[in-house]
Formats: sequence, C-alpha cells, structure tokens
Amino acid sequence: MAMLSRVADHLYWMSRYLERAQHTARLLDVALDMIPDRSPAAVARSWETLFASLNVTPPEDLPRKPRHITNFLAFDEENGPSIAHHMTVARENARQVRELISSEMWEQVNRLYLDVQTTNINRIWGQSSEFLSSVKQGAHLFQGITDSTMNRGEGWHFIQLGQYTERAGNVAALLNAHIDDQLASTQQGADQYLELLGLLRSCTAFEAYCKVYSAELHFEEVAEFLLLNDTFPFSVNFAASQMRAGLESIADLTDTRRNNLLIRRAGRLKAMLDYEQIDELIAGGLRRHLDTVQSLSAQIHSGVHDNYIAYSVEDKLTTLV
Repeated sequence: MAMLSRVADHLYWMSRYLERAQHTARLLDVALDMIPDRSPAAVARSWETLFASLNVTPPEDLPRKPRHITNFLAFDEENGPSIAHHMTVARENARQVRELISSEMWEQVNRLYLDVQTTNINRIWGQSSEFLSSVKQGAHLFQGITDSTMNRGEGWHFIQLGQYTERAGNVAALLNAHIDDQLASTQQGADQYLELLGLLRSCTAFEAYCKVYSAELHFEEVAEFLLLNDTFPFSVNFAASQMRAGLESIADLTDTRRNNLLIRRAGRLKAMLDYEQIDELIAGGLRRHLDTVQSLSAQIHSGVHDNYIAYSVEDKLTTLV
C-alpha cells in the first residue's frame, strides 16, 4: 500500500503541475498579445488581474513591465509560481515513477522540461508567443501521449484526477479575478469587449463560445459558459464531471467505494454546477459561489491525500509541493 501511495502521489502531482504550467503559459500569452489593443490603464489592470488569476503575489519591487513580468512568470524559480518551477516539479515527479509511465510519456515531459530550462528571457523576448505556445502544445501533447500509451488503471485515473482538480480551481480563480465593477458595469465598449475576449482566450474558449452563443460577448454568458457548460473541456462543470468519474473509478479499483466521502463531495460539486442558473448566481453573489467551488475542490484534494496517499515522502520534493 505504501508503494501505491507513493506512486499515486507522484502521478497526481506530475499532472497537476503540468496543468499549472500550461495554464500560466496561456494566461501570460493572452495578456502579452492584447497589449497593443488596450489602453495603458487597461493594461495596468490586466497585470493585477493576471496575478490574481494565478493566486500569485508578486514581489513589491517587480516592475509592472511586460519583460519583467514575463521573466517572473516564465523563468523565476526562486519565487515559485513560474513555468520553469512547475516544469521542474512535474519532471521530478515523473522521474520518481519513470518505470510505471510509458517511455513516450517520460520523453515528452523531459523534453518539455529541458526546453524550458535551456531558455531565458533574453532568448525569447520579441518572440515570447512562440515559447509560450510551445509550452501549451507540449502539455497537450503529453496528455495525448498519456491517453494513447497508458493502461486505464489506477495510475491513469490519478493523472486525470490531478489534471481536472487543478483545472477546476484554476478556471474558478480566473473567473473570480474578473468579477468586479469595472468589468461588469464601468468598463464599456472596446475595453469591456477585450476584457471578456481575453477571459475566453485564457481558456481557449472563444471559438467554442461563439458556436453556443455569438461573437457578441456578454459577461453573464461568458461566465455561464466557463462555469456551467458541461461539454467544454475547460469549463468548471466539465472538470467536475471528470473529477467525479476519476474518483469513482479509483474507488472501484481499490474497493473503497462504500461510504466514500470523496465521491459525495464530488457529487455535490457536480450537482451544484448542473442545477444552478447564471442569473440566479449573479443575483445571489457569483463570487461566493466561485469561492464554494474552490473550497470543494480543495476539500476533494485534501480527501485524495488522506484516503489514497497519506504518505510522508521524506525528500526535497515535498517542500516543492
């Protein structure tokens, strides 16, 4: 059981940190790409929204300039939230279970890690979008390789659970960071449209959104799509479905389904997202609802640790995680 716990821990965190690296790359890429279309005041607000979306507190002396922020979020490992940091931890977790993942999975995560480690702000500045796109595509490729080369056993389900637990919290935090008076009411015209466009693009959701609604962007519909839609992979509701499915499969495979509190928590999260209406959520306080989503996701994460891991790994990795 100790070996199973150790393996589950590494697979779960490998997946979470890969998702985190991809999420950071996507948000940073969108923020940089939209600078020419925004007013200086909107650009300044966008940096603070970016930090809030990532739950990052930047150093007080960090200049709010594109180059400095890019270096901080892409390459600064000392302060923790950078893409380089996430890839270091993801790769170390993969290394710990190298014999249990496919060789193609290891090669891809190692390749992505090396690509990030051998790059710096001086090399990418002026073509940062290419670097950030390579991170996003590398993470997508890893997910595809995992689905194509790994048995659908406990390990695969822990990888899926890590990915979608991370994603549910990330998208909820992203929405939470965009809920303010200037987005919902005081921003008008081009500023409001660009803010909503950036929010959708941060979840690779603009084209999918237009197929459901239209290219006319409204805050209520954007929030509804990213929170309650049950068919789009980057919505909170879709992530909740995958979390519940993963927990049910793990419970069945480990014979722990009976009276499983984790499954009930995941079911509560899924039901809450299935049966709510966006106008009612906004009227009742959308921020409070998103806080509940993040709280339930955190409880599920803690439950995964308590039920399936609960194993103190006495090495440097625990300090990174």
